[in-house]
Amino acid sequence: MEQPEVAIELYVLLSAILFMLGTMGVLLRRNAILIFMSVELMLNAGNLALAAFARQWNSMEAQSLVFFVMTVAAAEVAVGLALIVAIYRTKQSTDVDDLNSLRG
Repeated sequence: MEQPEVAIELYVLLSAILFMLGTMGVLLRRNAILIFMSVELMLNAGNLALAAFARQWNSMEAQSLVFFVMTVAAAEVAVGLALIVAIYRTKQSTDVDDLNSLRG
C-alpha cells in the first residue's frame, strides 16, 4: 500500500509555527535554559523548512547542509550548557536579569 504524499505547505506551516514558538520563548522567558531551548527550537524549525525544500527539489546538497547545521547545533548545546552551568555556579541563578552584574 502506497503512502500518501504530504504537501510541502504543511511542512513550512509547521516550521513557521515552531519558529514563532521559539521566538516567543526567547522574548518572554527570563530563565537562561528556557531561552537556550527556544533558540534550539528556532534552529530546528529552520532545519525542517530546509529539509522540506530539499526534499521537494531532490537536492542532496541541501540535505547535507541540514546535517551540518544539526552537527553545529549539537556542539552549540555542549558549549551553551557548559556556560550556563558555569554561570549558575557563580551566581546561583539562571535568571538572565541577574546576569547584568557580569559586565566588566
